[in-house]
Amino acid sequence: MTYRTVKQFADAASPEELFTGQWQNRPSVLDDYKPYLDDRWSEGYTNAWKLWEEIVPLGYQGSCQRVRASLHDKRTSPRPVTARPPSPRAVAGWILRHPDTLTESERLQLKTVRAHCAEVDAPTGHVRSFAAMLTERQSERLPDWLDAVRQDHPPSLHSLAAGIDRGRDAVIAGLTLHWNTGVVEGHVNRIKMLKRQMFGRAGFALLRKRVLMA
Repeated sequence: MTYRTVKQFADAASPEELFTGQWQNRPSVLDDYKPYLDDRWSEGYTNAWKLWEEIVPLGYQGSCQRVRASLHDKRTSPRPVTARPPSPRAVAGWILRHPDTLTESERLQLKTVRAHCAEVDAPTGHVRSFAAMLTERQSERLPDWLDAVRQDHPPSLHSLAAGIDRGRDAVIAGLTLHWNTGVVEGHVNRIKMLKRQMFGRAGFALLRKRVLMA
């Protein structure tokens, strides 16, 4: 062992520095299989033994230790930090809320989702168009809206459009007239709540009094 080699070992600050040298740039029997290993690594397969078993039928004649050494750098190198994708619940909330109520961050995230997912982009436009039709009472736009939904490829709103079409006269009346069944529905919900509270606790007479006096 030469003095130069001894000094290199003595000056090394970490074990990794001992593996630097001219031999690193030499061709390796693993070079032809590194693209395959990179693809499998990106897919989440990190077991060196399993990857070695996969490349042996492809013609690899080296040892498993060489594969393990090649994967060592991937395990120790820092991975790029990527933003966590929004949850489906969050995306649905952004779509259903008025665009003016979204923060700048939420607006940008929704724009990114719509740009990368056609199954979200098309229904978002339909939902917002329908919301504007409701708030502005534009019943004359309903037939065109139904046709646009039926012609769109993602079928997520097709069942909704079919249901609206079956009760089109009632929906148009709701979009045109100022009367609604909101008060009645409120009383129905109140009675259902009282029934759930009294279930198994009292008879019909007490339930009747609560419904009438509440």
